[in-house]
Amino acid sequence: MAHLTEPGRRTPVLHEVELLVLGGGPAGLAAASAGARAGARTLLVERYGFLGGMGTAAGVTNFCGLHANVHGRIRQVVQGVGAELLQRIDALGGLNAPHLLFGGRIAAQAYDTAAFKVAADELLRASGARVLLHAWVAGVAMRDAAHIDAVLLETKSGRVAIRARQFIDCTGDGDVAAHAGAPYEKGADGSAMMYPSTMMRLGGVDDARAGQAWLHVAERMRAAEARGERFARRGPILRPQKHPGEWRANVTQLARADGGPVDGTDAAQLSAAESEGRRQSAAFLRFLRRDVPGFEAAYLLDLPAQVGIRETRRIVGEYVLTEDDVLGCARFADSIGANGWPVEEHLAGDVSFRWPHGSDTPEGRAASPGFNHLPWRMLLPQRVDNLLVAGRCASMTHGGQSAARVSGACLAMGQAAGTGAALALRQGVAPRATDVRLLQQRLQAAGAWLGLETETWPEPI
Repeated sequence: MAHLTEPGRRTPVLHEVELLVLGGGPAGLAAASAGARAGARTLLVERYGFLGGMGTAAGVTNFCGLHANVHGRIRQVVQGVGAELLQRIDALGGLNAPHLLFGGRIAAQAYDTAAFKVAADELLRASGARVLLHAWVAGVAMRDAAHIDAVLLETKSGRVAIRARQFIDCTGDGDVAAHAGAPYEKGADGSAMMYPSTMMRLGGVDDARAGQAWLHVAERMRAAEARGERFARRGPILRPQKHPGEWRANVTQLARADGGPVDGTDAAQLSAAESEGRRQSAAFLRFLRRDVPGFEAAYLLDLPAQVGIRETRRIVGEYVLTEDDVLGCARFADSIGANGWPVEEHLAGDVSFRWPHGSDTPEGRAASPGFNHLPWRMLLPQRVDNLLVAGRCASMTHGGQSAARVSGACLAMGQAAGTGAALALRQGVAPRATDVRLLQQRLQAAGAWLGLETETWPEPI
C-alpha cells in the first residue's frame, strides 16, 4: 500500500470532562446516564445523529437478554437503567409486550426504532450527561503507557480532542481500547467471527392471514430450496412488530468472497456487505410475497443505516467470560448484572443455540438458575488503567460473547461501567482498585439487579 505523509497539526481540545463515554448503543447510553447520575461530569460521543447503536442504526428492533428463564419462570433480570429505558419507549407507544421464543424457553421484547431514539435522548437529558453526535473515534493521545489523556475525534467541524480522567469504550468494536494498546482477540481462532446480517422491516402484511407465520417460514424456505432457490442462512426470524401490518425479518447473512464472515472493522468488506445485505433483503421479500400467505402485498418499510455487526474485537480483561460460564450459570462474587440469553452463534449458513446445562426439559429448567453473573473484572482491560470496556467488545471468549453480546447484557454492563467509573473518580483510584462491594450497593440503590443470593427475584412476566 502506498503512503503519504500528512503535515503536523495542532488539534483543538473541544471539551475536558471527568468521564468520556465512546459509543451510544445500549452499553454507552447506560454508562453515560449512570455516570452522570453518580455525579461525574460526563460526555457521550456517538458517530451517528442518534443513539441506540445496533438497536437503531442496524434496525435490530428487538431487545434480547432482558429476561431469563429462572427456575422455569421467565423474569426480567435487567433492571435499573434498562427498565427506565423500556418505560420511556413504552410511554411513546413504541414497546411490545415480551413474546416467548423456542417453545417458551426465553422471551424477547420488540420496539419501534424511532421511539428508542427519542427515549434514549430523554434518558440522557434527564441524567445530566452531555452528548456529542456525528463524531467518529480517530485515535487516542496517551499520557503514559497506562493512561489515556484524550480521545481524538473526526467531526463535521474537523478533528478535535476530548480530555477526560476516565474513559469507557462502548464502541462495539473496541476502537478506543485498541488505539490505547489494550490486548484484544478477534474471532474464535484469530480470524473467524460471527456473521453479520442486514435487518429488514416489512409493511403491508395481512396480519390475520399471516397468523403465526414464524412457525412455518423455515419449512417454506426448504421447499423453495428444493426447487433451486438459495438462501444465505437457515434459522429465519420473522415476527410482527407493535403496529398492524408491520413485521421484522432477521434472515440474511453476510460473507466475504471466500465464504468467511465480513469483518466489521474492514472498510472495504463493510462497503461490499451493505450492498449484498440489501440484495438479500429484496430477494427474501420476493420469496415472502410469492410463498407465504399474508405477505402478498408486503413491501420494504425500512432498511437500516448499516449492517448489524455481532462480533469484531473482544478485549482481554482481568477476567474473560467463557461459554462454559454461560452454560454453567456461573456465579461471581463481583457480579454487576445478569445475562439470561443462551449462546447464539451465527455460523456459516446457520445459527446454533446452546442452552444452560441440564435445561433441555421442563424439569431441568425448573432446577436451573437460567442466568450467569457478569463479573466486574470483564469490564477491566489489561494494561490501560483509566479505561473501562462495556458491551459486545468486553472481555469474553467467542462463545461467551455469542451470548452476552445482546442488548440486555450490554445495558447491565454499561450501567456498571458508568457507576464504577464515577466511583473510581470519587475514590481517586483506578477502576480496577474500586471497592466492588460499594459498587454493588450503588448499583442496587439505582435499581439494578445483580443476581446475588441476598436479592429477591424479579416478578415473573
